[in-house]
Amino acid sequence: MNNNIAILEIRAGTGGDEAKIWAADLLRMYLRFAQIKGFNTQILAENIIRIQGSDAYKIFLSETGVHRVQRIPKTERYGRIHTSTATVAVIPEIAETQIYINPHDLEWDFYRSGGKGGQNVNKVSTAVRLKHIPTSIIVTAQTERFQEQNRRIALSLLRSKLWEIEEEEKTNTLGNARSQIGRGMRAEKIRTYNFPQNRLTDHRLNKSWHNLEDMMEGKIDKMVNELSAKLTSY
Repeated sequence: MNNNIAILEIRAGTGGDEAKIWAADLLRMYLRFAQIKGFNTQILAENIIRIQGSDAYKIFLSETGVHRVQRIPKTERYGRIHTSTATVAVIPEIAETQIYINPHDLEWDFYRSGGKGGQNVNKVSTAVRLKHIPTSIIVTAQTERFQEQNRRIALSLLRSKLWEIEEEEKTNTLGNARSQIGRGMRAEKIRTYNFPQNRLTDHRLNKSWHNLEDMMEGKIDKMVNELSAKLTSY
C-alpha cells in the first residue's frame, strides 16, 4: 500500500439536488486543500479524485464518513435552512500484486464520454464501465483520452474497493475500537457544517471552528493535524 496516494470518493447522501451540490463543494474543498499542501491531484471520475503527496493517505483518511451541511439552498424560496449530507470514502491505491482479480469475474462496457476532452474523447468509445460480478461493484473511468488508460484507472479503482471490503470485514471481526477509529466508517457522522452560524463542528474532536468560509476554501490544515494527533494516540 502506497501511503503517498489517497483516493477520495465523494457521494451525495440525503437531500436531493442540494446533496449533490454539497458533494461537489466538498470535492472542491479537498482539491484546494491538496493544492495548498502542494500535492498532485487527478480527477478519475465525476466524484472520485486521486491525491498524491507525502503521507497523503494518512492525512486524508480521517475524512472518511458522513459530512452534514445546514444551510439555505440557492433554490430555497422561503429562506428555510435545509440539512443535507454527503459521504466521503478514502481508500489507498493498491498494487496489482496485493489484490488478485480474476479476469473471468469482470464485465466490461465501453461508451463515448460525455465530458470535455476533445474530439477523440467524445467521438470514440474511450469511457469504461467495469462490473465485478461476484461483488456487483461497478466503477467507471472516462477522464483520459484513450480507452486503455481508462481501463487501467477502472481496474485500479476496483482493486481499491475490494481492498476496502476486506479491511471492513477484518474490522467487523475484530470489533476493535482502535481499528474503527483508525479506518473510519462510511456511515459515521463525523462533521457538521452550519453556514448560518459560520460554524464547522467535528464530532470526534468535539470542537468547533467559526471560520467556515475559509475552511471551505481548503484551509483545514489545523483541524486535520488535530485529528491526526488524536487518531494516532489510540
